[in-house]
Amino acid sequence: MVHVRSKPLSFLLFISKILVIFLPPIGIVVAMVLMWGGLFRWTDLLLFVALYLATGFGITVGFHRYFTHRSFKANPFVAWLLGILGSMAIEGPLDWWVATHRRHHRHSDHDLDPHSPHAGRMPGWMGFFKAFLHAHVGWSFRNDCTNTEIRRFAPDLLKDPVSVRISRLFPLWAIAGLLLPAAAGWAMEPGWRGALLGFLWGGLVRVFMVHHTTWSVNSACHLWGTRDHETEDQSRNNILFGFLALGEGWHNNHHAFPSSARHGLKWWQFDASWIVIRVLCLFGLVSDLKTPRGSSRRESVAESWPDASV
Repeated sequence: MVHVRSKPLSFLLFISKILVIFLPPIGIVVAMVLMWGGLFRWTDLLLFVALYLATGFGITVGFHRYFTHRSFKANPFVAWLLGILGSMAIEGPLDWWVATHRRHHRHSDHDLDPHSPHAGRMPGWMGFFKAFLHAHVGWSFRNDCTNTEIRRFAPDLLKDPVSVRISRLFPLWAIAGLLLPAAAGWAMEPGWRGALLGFLWGGLVRVFMVHHTTWSVNSACHLWGTRDHETEDQSRNNILFGFLALGEGWHNNHHAFPSSARHGLKWWQFDASWIVIRVLCLFGLVSDLKTPRGSSRRESVAESWPDASV
């Protein structure tokens, strides 16, 4: 049974975008003010790091390398876990996220790319600034990834019961991503103060950081860095976001070999997401890991999602 939402961009998706843009920066300000006033615990930092890694890997290992590019196989439990953790990052429903990213690969840095800092860029510094802002966050308010686009770029997800349910329950996972750290903060320090600090550091501050590292792969990693492979776009390997984005910053490697589960292809290109995938493989939770295996041939985009009609 094929599942599509009743509107091109649902009301709940619009609400999630408002949360993404406005609430996390407010949370940053409130957290800094409270920290200046002495309301900060080292456990708040630990909660931030734990949720940053959990939801960050939900995006990088789950939404990106598994659901979008099918770079490995996972059992249903791992698929559910990765889908839920990725949804808790509040970057949009799974099917919409996957379709948007596949469209990016299909038209990378050309006119139909949803978030290119190059396509249609006007000359001068103002043109550069506008293009960067569009690629970083502005695109999310202009994106036209409709039901038709989802059916075109993510038909495999619409046929998969696990992906369908994860996408349908996105509002639940998004709310859980904010309430669970508040509950953890309450458990560490019963009362409103513990819950507030947990909500701020494990919730809003963490969401802010995860989002901006993810968005920086769209913007900064198409502007600054090295190009180890000749691709038809301007993707770059950026060492800063290679670390901060848990391996996603080796973006030129990824565009050269989109279905590879490993993005850091050289020994010094630290790829935390690849380490997680390898550990899961050692425990038999994932299998059939795809890697370039020394090939210099650029993979076709269609190989990354063989069931998609592109």
